[in-house]
Amino acid sequence: MTSISPDPAARGVAVAIVGAGPAGVYAADLILARDPGARIDLFEKLPAPYGLVRYGVSPDHPRIKKIQDALHRVLEHPGIRLHGNVEIGTDLTIDELREAYDAVVLATGADRDADLGIPGAELPGSFGGADFVAWYDGHPDAAPEWPLDAESVAVIGAGNVALDVARMLITHAEHLAHTDIPDHVETAFAQNPLRDLHLLIRRGPADVRFSPLELRELGTRHDVDVIVDPAEVGPDEHTERMIAQFTQRRLIVETLREWAAIDPADRTASRRVHLHFGQQPARLIGPDRVTAVEVERTRPDALGRYSGTGETVRHEVGAVYRTIGYRSSPVPGVPFDEALGRIPEADGRVLDPSGAPIPGLYATGWIRRGPVGLIGSTKSDAAETVASLFADLESDGSRSVPGVGGVLAAEREALLSRVDTRVDWAGWLRVDAAERTLGAIRERERTKIADRTELLRCAAASGPTPDETPSTPDPAAALENAR
Repeated sequence: MTSISPDPAARGVAVAIVGAGPAGVYAADLILARDPGARIDLFEKLPAPYGLVRYGVSPDHPRIKKIQDALHRVLEHPGIRLHGNVEIGTDLTIDELREAYDAVVLATGADRDADLGIPGAELPGSFGGADFVAWYDGHPDAAPEWPLDAESVAVIGAGNVALDVARMLITHAEHLAHTDIPDHVETAFAQNPLRDLHLLIRRGPADVRFSPLELRELGTRHDVDVIVDPAEVGPDEHTERMIAQFTQRRLIVETLREWAAIDPADRTASRRVHLHFGQQPARLIGPDRVTAVEVERTRPDALGRYSGTGETVRHEVGAVYRTIGYRSSPVPGVPFDEALGRIPEADGRVLDPSGAPIPGLYATGWIRRGPVGLIGSTKSDAAETVASLFADLESDGSRSVPGVGGVLAAEREALLSRVDTRVDWAGWLRVDAAERTLGAIRERERTKIADRTELLRCAAASGPTPDETPSTPDPAAALENAR
């Protein structure tokens, strides 16, 4: 059996990674740390890398978007080749990758909204938060227009994504001018007639999944009042027990109680956010589009488990956004658990329908464990997957560094040559430079290009590749410290 050599000059393992977001890039970084001679082909269906960081983080959070600089540093490694605008299952198949590479790692994330599952959820005016985030973040597959036409809307959810969606909806457009949003998105926000936003939360104030920092940020928006019913955040046995045990929950409840104590006469903003606790959606109402949402009040038992009381409340709204979780999309040719919305796996090894590991096929990130955890949590997840990958290579003589031969290398090049619209690293740098040029016109760092055709045009443009080196000195630390 041939072992994997730590010698950087040695030819190392050949790995295909599907997905160029944080999970995929971090897996590549760990593979190179284990095997400096590794050769990694990173496949991404979009013309741009960075996944969730580019297309899932709110544009008014530039600190988090700076993680792109860390990912950039990793992707500059000569052992990594980026292949953007390549869709696995359409341009290339999983079986073809498995034949040509020593291992294939799936890191495709979670891109779909979880279903609301109540009557009326299919009405026009009922939106998925993931779709809205993709639109305002300039995702090339998002619809070019979004119907921001309601004066009153509801957002359903109790996590940071719900806060992101609410914050973007109620922020006045002029306070987004410094961000990287595309021009058509900024124009749409400038015409947004919103006056009232209702954030509907099934649990009580001590059980939300917001972070204290994100919650307080909601109260810093210009010309926006946050309204909390004192009765919904007052002391009760369950709330007091939770805030006595958990500092984060105490900070959240303290913030909510501060807002509840504000004199109504001091609330003079043109836009209002109403936080409603103990209200779960029961149905969306409207003859041909959403005109209201009916909620059922809930209450906790002694163990903090919430259930409906039968009492209903109606909120008149013209749109409803659900932010109750994400689901991954299946990868053609790979087993998928529809009930859980992710790939069946064990220690990062993809399992077949019988529960046996599929040789050479692995998963990491949200496609593996579901949409839980923050960006930085991909570190431990990818580490486990990469450990399994190397353990398998070292224990299976038939798969020990087979990629060093010229036959498989030629096969890989033949596969890549079939996709003539690939965006490589040099192409991405040209896109990046074009966005920065557009941003400079607006006195901002960048303005995103959302149109896929324009992205591909910029990537293929003639001329020298920009020499860009972001200033983040330690990509691993930046990923680890990301929220």
